[in-house]
Amino acid sequence: MIIAQYQGEFFAISAAFLWAFSAILFERLGKKIRPIEMTLLKGTFAATMLGATMFLLREPISSINSLSLIVLLISGAVGIGIGDTAYFEAIKNLGARQALLLGTLAPPMTALLALIFLGEGVAPVSWLGILITVGGVAWVISERRRNGQLQANGNVERNVRRGVLFGVLASLSQASGLILSRYAFSFSTISALQSAILRLAAGVVVLYAWIKYKKQPLGKWRKQPKSWRTWLMILLVSFVGTYVCIWLQQLAVKFSPAGITQTLLATSPLFILPISAIRREKLTLRAILGAGVSLFGIMILFGLFG
Repeated sequence: MIIAQYQGEFFAISAAFLWAFSAILFERLGKKIRPIEMTLLKGTFAATMLGATMFLLREPISSINSLSLIVLLISGAVGIGIGDTAYFEAIKNLGARQALLLGTLAPPMTALLALIFLGEGVAPVSWLGILITVGGVAWVISERRRNGQLQANGNVERNVRRGVLFGVLASLSQASGLILSRYAFSFSTISALQSAILRLAAGVVVLYAWIKYKKQPLGKWRKQPKSWRTWLMILLVSFVGTYVCIWLQQLAVKFSPAGITQTLLATSPLFILPISAIRREKLTLRAILGAGVSLFGIMILFGLFG
């Protein structure tokens, strides 16, 4: 049965879809609260929800050995803490579209790191699927808009260099975090739920430390009128965009090769297209064709042409 054979791939593509849906909520919240503070809050809420779920499911904590504990904490600190922070800095200096474009470096980086450190080879046809999928995503998000010129403060060239540096760092951090997570599963019986809690907790600690280091004030948005609505939105995003998504991501990492998992997770921008169409936003021919190219690559990864 294809679902059983490709369960990891289905988990990854489901996470990508939910990330796209939550991105719409992020867009609305971003007008009220800074992205890095929002990530800190949703990570804290989601980690609490995952912990409660583990308690309700009565998962034994004894299944977590010391080595997998350390590896997963490092994975969360690198992939979520450093990766998210670097991504926000890339957005600040380059803009969201260019930052997303640099994010397409993560899948091939992940596949190469998996080959080097895990000995996890990828079949030639899967490499073809990875390249086609990433190419389609890159084609879509690299499209220029009329108002898409970089709005940089100060020295434009300096901001671009900083943005590219942080964008590459974000991709490398995400790839490294996923590889470490995959490695932890290779020698441990730890569940995807427990691994998600550990990664989120480590990521939250790094983000909090970064905010304190930058001496950024927290909670200014709470003084806004009807801030309870913002709280509700944060809880919704925490549930959909983090609690469910990171659980699905860890399930994908557990059951699928790292390179393929990261490739499917990177398709999130494509799912924003149909959501945009429902919201009656104009879609260009390039965006539609790029999505079609990526869909073809995804079909290859699912073995539909094998």
